[in-house]
Amino acid sequence: MIVDWGSLLVSQLEFYWDAHLRPRLDGLTDDEYLWEPVAGCWTVHPDGKGGFAYDGYQQHPTPPPFTTIAWRIVHTATAMSTRTSTFFRDSGDADMFDLRHWPATIPGTAADGVAFLSECYRDWHDNIAALDADALARPLGPKGGFFADDPMAALIIHINREVMHHGGEIGVLRDLYREGFKP
Repeated sequence: MIVDWGSLLVSQLEFYWDAHLRPRLDGLTDDEYLWEPVAGCWTVHPDGKGGFAYDGYQQHPTPPPFTTIAWRIVHTATAMSTRTSTFFRDSGDADMFDLRHWPATIPGTAADGVAFLSECYRDWHDNIAALDADALARPLGPKGGFFADDPMAALIIHINREVMHHGGEIGVLRDLYREGFKP
């Protein structure tokens, strides 16, 4: 039997997006998007320059702080968009952790956040769906940073995990918000 690993990886992401995550984002309000169920949440907030900022980029405190739905949406979207920029755009020599791959703007509202996530998903999805078996097996190379020796398939698996992990958290936060959770 010949297994089409690329199709399996893409269909895993598609199924999760279509059946679980995207439907759970319908009706998301700005209040929910920015809701801080506990003090000290990492979130998305005005940057003082007319845009928005995202807390904690490339920081790894122990323990990690609790994060808002806004943070989780932006984090998930940027995980996809920075990898799309790195591996599917003409990005010069910048590795996938380079701030040159960072989105020009961060969404500050629920509608903008859902649109941003949807756009980043579609762009990532379409690019990985076009990869053949050789491209999936090829090492990431210098653009992969300290993951340079890992194949593209490993990066896709990682991004799938990120989408599913944070998507599940978004669903739980929406449930808690709907039920009136108060710390």
